[in-house]
Amino acid sequence: MQINSISTKLPDIANLPKLNDNKNDKFNNILTKFIGDVNQAQINSGNMTKEFINGGNVQIQDVMIAGEQAKTSLQLLMEIRNKALDMYQELTRMQI
Repeated sequence: MQINSISTKLPDIANLPKLNDNKNDKFNNILTKFIGDVNQAQINSGNMTKEFINGGNVQIQDVMIAGEQAKTSLQLLMEIRNKALDMYQELTRMQI
């Protein structure tokens, strides 16, 4: 199994189209795609683990790498969520 850097899972910010009137749609699409990628990493990790347990042609290092990639992607998604909630709470405090 080839080890890819985590940057392959993140959207390429340099090549994003210029934002215009539909800023929220583009951000929503990027976020939705990233959530889908994290979900797919979790599914792949689970499938590889099941295949390894059932005696399939999967190496233990591939199972561990897939698990760590899924874990790291989920941690990044949780941090993005936490920062978004912090930003929202700060904005609501500013409006009072």
